[in-house]
Amino acid sequence: MSNTATRLINLILLLERQPNQKAADLARELGVSVRTLHRYFGLLDELGIPVYSERGPHGGFSLVRGYRMPPLVFSPGEAVAVYLGTSLVAEMWGQLYREAAQGALIKLENVLPDEQRHEIAWARRSLLATGLHRADLDNLAPTLETLRQAAREQRQVSMTYHSRSQPKPVQRELDPYALVHRWGWWYVVGFCHLRQAERTFRLDRIGSLTLLETPFELPAHFNLQAYLENETQVQPLVMARLRFAPQAAQLVAESRTFWDTVEAQPDGSQIASFPAPALEWAASTALAYGPAVEVLEPPELRQMVAQWAALVVEKYTNPPE
Repeated sequence: MSNTATRLINLILLLERQPNQKAADLARELGVSVRTLHRYFGLLDELGIPVYSERGPHGGFSLVRGYRMPPLVFSPGEAVAVYLGTSLVAEMWGQLYREAAQGALIKLENVLPDEQRHEIAWARRSLLATGLHRADLDNLAPTLETLRQAAREQRQVSMTYHSRSQPKPVQRELDPYALVHRWGWWYVVGFCHLRQAERTFRLDRIGSLTLLETPFELPAHFNLQAYLENETQVQPLVMARLRFAPQAAQLVAESRTFWDTVEAQPDGSQIASFPAPALEWAASTALAYGPAVEVLEPPELRQMVAQWAALVVEKYTNPPE
């Protein structure tokens, strides 16, 4: 569907929302000239869509009273966007919303015209988002469902939780505010009664989980986007600097968005830097490139990589048992 057709649909929606609109205001909303707008009115008239105008200070363009555009009128691009969004719901939430997502797609395709259905069929063949999870989603499903219910009903949960710094499980009571998927993991954000503060917990590190009857109120000040942005900023970061050998320079170019800075050297090598939340994370990244990379900074990261490399050599010096 062309931009003209999309603007015609938007014009109808604007007139449905508010009658007696001035031509200049409508043209500005649609991003066209007043002359083009009048041409659109002529096209709507040819399509049998009743638009009329009234003169005077309180007049303007309106749809005939009672007219409503048929439901689910999408451009092909909008139909694909709905399809992609529904597909992501199934991919992200697994069995919790998979049936609902499939049902929504079936209903969508049953009511769309041929052009939109053909566009969705193309998207189904050509546009795919998968492999978004680093944890086993099927195993996480009961935890996701319990926390989704707790957040929806604003009820506390009791859980055991182990972290990297504290591998022994700790009992906590939590007011779950929201569920978040980022970096391939599922997290729950909420108020931890043990720490008396808002905290983030990774779902695959939750042990036992019980939904309590104790209600809680979502604080009026809480904003999920602001919380996540602030959490990222205050996280302690390790700024790692790696030197890539000249023959491995292409590896830097292939993942340019990963690096914070890249410095080309006269000998053809590349020095790349990136922030990491912990030394272990940075060391794993460096070792993934094998002998093509040398850690330059920080010293403690260089030492950790050297120690890990020595342990790896020791493991492979003797035949396996």
